[in-house]
Amino acid sequence: MTVSIALVFLILAISVLLFVTEILDIDKIAFLIIVALVITGLTNPEEAISGFSSPATITILMLMIIAIGLEDNGVINLLTQSIKKLSILPLIFLVPVFMLVSAGISSFISTTAVVVIFIKIISQLSEKYNFSSSKLLMPISFAGIFGGSCTLMGTSTNLLVNATASKLGVERFSFFEFSLYGLVFLAIGVVFMTFASRFLPKTNKDSLRGFNENNSFLFTITVPEHSKFIGKPLFEIPFYDNPEVKFLKLIRENMVNTKPGKNTTLRFCDTIILMSTIENFNLIKSEDFELKIELEDKAIDKENSEKKIYSYIEVLVLPGSEFIGKKLAQIKDLLSNIGVPLGIQKKKMLSNAPKSFLPKAIKNMAITAGDRVLIKIEDSGLNKLYQKENIVVLRQHDDALAYSKAKQILSLSILIGVVLLAALQILTILSSTLIGVGALLLTNCISLNNIYKRVNWQIIFLLAGMIPLGIAISNSKTDTYIASHLINLLSGQENYIALGALFGITMILSGFISNNATAVIITPIAVTLAAGLNLPVKPFILAVLFGANFSFFTPMGYQTNTLIYGTGLYKFKHFLIIGGLLSVLVLIVGTFMLSMLLNT
Repeated sequence: MTVSIALVFLILAISVLLFVTEILDIDKIAFLIIVALVITGLTNPEEAISGFSSPATITILMLMIIAIGLEDNGVINLLTQSIKKLSILPLIFLVPVFMLVSAGISSFISTTAVVVIFIKIISQLSEKYNFSSSKLLMPISFAGIFGGSCTLMGTSTNLLVNATASKLGVERFSFFEFSLYGLVFLAIGVVFMTFASRFLPKTNKDSLRGFNENNSFLFTITVPEHSKFIGKPLFEIPFYDNPEVKFLKLIRENMVNTKPGKNTTLRFCDTIILMSTIENFNLIKSEDFELKIELEDKAIDKENSEKKIYSYIEVLVLPGSEFIGKKLAQIKDLLSNIGVPLGIQKKKMLSNAPKSFLPKAIKNMAITAGDRVLIKIEDSGLNKLYQKENIVVLRQHDDALAYSKAKQILSLSILIGVVLLAALQILTILSSTLIGVGALLLTNCISLNNIYKRVNWQIIFLLAGMIPLGIAISNSKTDTYIASHLINLLSGQENYIALGALFGITMILSGFISNNATAVIITPIAVTLAAGLNLPVKPFILAVLFGANFSFFTPMGYQTNTLIYGTGLYKFKHFLIIGGLLSVLVLIVGTFMLSMLLNT
């Protein structure tokens, strides 16, 4: 082993550790990888920053911008309304039908965006038709992953594998080249999850309380000096006996009473933490009780605020959000000139036994991924809220936003044009997406200022950092070193064993770190392994592509899995058992299918 190879292994080990533990943000890890490659001399400076100009990175950036245009102009909302019509189907058909719809849309639109749409729809349908939402969300997440594996533009991983392999001399994939295999995997997933959905946890119609209008949030109120309830016992407060309003804690002069009794008298400046539904929100906030977060905001112009029209917005906090780890007062600073956070709904409050979690929720009111925040927002600040990264607006308690019908049709037409130009190989996928973004800009369907604020730059930096790592693996001959050991290990074995081993290793690694990172690390090894075994290279590249995408057995393997895990409907074991069985099944079938290409 040379010094260069040892350095690559060290950087890989530290990177994997940081990705798994999430000590640092993924974009920061990626940037530090670039720095490490330059310092160690594993790449020259130009190679180290080549990820920023990579066709894969730029293509993914263009697809993100197109997705923003689709959302802003109501195309996503149009899809939402269309999907809702499927609710007339019996539940036994909803699983396969919703999976097929999710997969079909995910082949061309961000899988995460598709799953967010379905979360909103299912939360409403489960309440209306009284079926278990947990029976649908995991199948839809998995279907989105399968769908993204059906076309070249389906996921960023596909584009990254294609770009990395082409730099190593492998012929590029066409738009639909591996679609047949993706459809076979999808068919397996639909059949398996239709059956396996029976074993998913059964929940009632209120399970996704965070997505329904009558959901409960934790609020902090204080007693102002003019309150008529000063000196009065708690039981005289009008909403004290309301079953949907629970008094949880009373704080007085830094003394905490975790079980305030009904005869506890109120004093000026007392702080009360309670849990209430939004429906009862106006009962809580009156001239006799003020929300502490609003009372502390000295900048509010009371005279003007009475004339303004406000909306109450529920947002879901995704992994990577700047809200994570912060309390309401800190979030208020992040929402400056946008809105005021009023309450928190902790992720575990959505479980079937919320009372067991309430003491912990009260003790730690900081935001974590999967929590919801209720925000009071003026209409003029709504667009700025949508520009915040890694949060999802779940419900707006007023009329829906109006969309321009002309721009809606135009945006959808541009998307179809981009797909057709790439699919018919009239243009490369990079050229077609560049033209698509240009068309959106020229027709004012999107604005550059909006793009700057809403693009997920974490993904762009991740790609920019991982691509030069792949170059370093090739420069240092680390791929040759690993491949030679694999060849010695697999010597005398059938060729499909080598292919299956690569598929399995990629799948396992992608379950714990970014599938994009996995793809960059394993693709050079796959190319060298195929050459060492004197076998066609494309089956090995496809094994990496599918293995990196198929992260079913952990909730952190794919963002959509993290998203549905954050709803509180599932435990880790559901991914490990059901997702694990599905992973084994697609591994076996995938190895068999791809091994047939070894003889062609």
